[in-house]
Formats: sequence, structure tokens, C-alpha cells
Amino acid sequence: MHLHCDSLRGPLKAQKSIMKNKEHTRQVQDTVVKKFKAGFGYKKISQALNIPRSTVQVIILKWKEYQTTANLPRPGRPSKLSAHTRRRLIRDAAKRPMITLDQLQRSTAEVGDSVHRTTISRILHKSGLYGRVARRKPFFKDINKKCSLKFATSHLRDTPNMWKKVLWSDETKIELFGNNARRYVWCKSNTAEHTIPTVKHGGGSIMVWACFSSAGTGKMVQIDGKMDGAKYRTILEENLIESAKDLRLGRRFVFQQDNDPKHKAKSTMEWFKNKHIQVLEWPSQSPDLNPIENLWKELKTAVHKCSPSNLTELELFCKEEWQKMSVSRCAKLIETYPKRLTAVIAAKGGATKY
Repeated sequence: MHLHCDSLRGPLKAQKSIMKNKEHTRQVQDTVVKKFKAGFGYKKISQALNIPRSTVQVIILKWKEYQTTANLPRPGRPSKLSAHTRRRLIRDAAKRPMITLDQLQRSTAEVGDSVHRTTISRILHKSGLYGRVARRKPFFKDINKKCSLKFATSHLRDTPNMWKKVLWSDETKIELFGNNARRYVWCKSNTAEHTIPTVKHGGGSIMVWACFSSAGTGKMVQIDGKMDGAKYRTILEENLIESAKDLRLGRRFVFQQDNDPKHKAKSTMEWFKNKHIQVLEWPSQSPDLNPIENLWKELKTAVHKCSPSNLTELELFCKEEWQKMSVSRCAKLIETYPKRLTAVIAAKGGATKY
């Protein structure tokens, strides 16, 4: 069977075009450079590797200029923004992390560079800046940072068994219709540089007290009305020791609480002394050191997925979801506690990813 040469010309031309546009592998390019270093000329290299002489020349010229055989990025569509404007965008986002894309877009238009928001976002992404929700953190004073740093440093070498004996506690507010509004900020990946200061217990639908250990969650109770020293001692009397027994912490467990005046009141500390309960010395304003904060976040997410319609349902869902917290999750929080201390030390007592 004979084929006319014209019938082959089309496929051959297409194949040649594909080969022309296809870059050679790194191995081939490395071989070209290796032979060139060994003293081979362009023609001999071309014949030995069965590639065009012009290709050999391009590979060697690129190697001479860039000292690499890796495929270099091809120039794409020219950027609408000047190099100066690009640097200004990145600088503005880094210095003012809460600046919005609309504000950045207006600032570029003022200097004569009008671009779309997605272009600005792409430029910031290439520089390592991404839009993230700012985490809400209590305001840290220098004295708070020093105390947190001191605590983390002094407990860094404590044994894992020591942390398994701690009964962690805290109070939190849980709102009926979700959390407060979120605020986006520009930040590098895996950083905790930008947070929104908050004041603890700044109002809310209900207040609850709860405790947990590496063995699981303990009791949870709703706080009716305003908390005072007497009400706090009643909560401890009715829930603390029972929780410790349920979690099999033994008699020599350590109780953790923050430095709220109600917690540190003389009558409350006398109650601990009479019950022979050791209280962990705790630095003020140090939520990153308390793993119960992680459980609070998970609890609120789970509760609001239940969509409570009134305060009675809200309290019910809180207690149900608290009991559902897995033992493995609680154990993991305590098992990784040394990493939490290390993060606090690295942040010099400031905010961490925890």
C-alpha cells in the first residue's frame, strides 16, 4: 500500500512543531553542559545526543548566564502595575494588616495604576501575604507577657504525668446567635502576629463553668446571675471534687484556675486548703497556656451547628456537646502541652497559634 507524500506532510509538520516547542528534560540539558565542560564542541554534542546544534547552543548560553539548566519561567503578559506600585502595595499590607482590598485598589488608582482587586490579591499572595480571620485575643500588657514567659520556662521540663494530674477549669460566655463579627487581616502563613484585643466576659447569652483533664471532660454548670466568691465556692463544692473522682485523678491532683479576684479570694483559697487541693500558680491574662480554650472553641462551633432557638436549648446543647468531647481529644491537648509552652517561650510570652 502506497501513501502519497502530501498525506504525510501535515502530521509530520505538526509533530515537528510539537517537538520544537517542547523543552528538553533536565537530564538532557545536564548532559549537554557536562559534555561541553569536557571539551566537546556544539556539533559533536548535537550528533551525540541527536538534538539540533542550535538547541545545544541555547542550553549552554543559558547555563553560562544563569548557572542552571532548570527550565526558567517564561515571560507572561506584562504587569499593569509598575515595580514601584507593587512594592508599595506589599508594604502597605504588611504595615496595615487590616487594610482592605478596596482601600488598596483606591490607593493604586490615585497614583495612576487602575487594576482589579484580584490582581492586587494575586500580588499579595506571591509575596506571602494572605487574607486570614483575625483571632480574638485578650490584650497583653508587658507584665502579662513576663509572667507567661516565666510560667512556661519554669514548667518546660515537667513530666507528662504531671500534666495528666491537672484538672483544668475556666468560665466562658456562649451567645445564642453565634460569635462576634470576624475581621480579616493580611498576614504570613502560620503566624499569630495580628489579633483583635478582647475583654474577657464582655457580656453574652449565658455563662458556663466547666473543667477537664487528659482523661476527658468533667462537669459543666451554667452560672446564674453575676458570679461572686460565694457562688464560685458553691460551684467548686458541687462539681470540682466529683469531677476529679469521675476522671480518676486521685487525691493528689492539681487544680488550675485563672487569677480572677473571685478565684483568688481569701475565703476561696481557704476552701482549697481545707479540702487539701493543690492549686496551680497561674499567670494573669494567659489564655494560650490553658488548653481548655481549644475545647471552648470546638464547643461553640458544635453548639451553634445545633441552631438553638432559646436560652434553654442553648444550655442543653452546651452540656450535651461538652459530654460528647472525646477522651482522645482531651488527651491530645495535654500530651502536646510541652509544645504549647515552647510556643509561648518563642513568642516571649505573647500571642501564639494556640
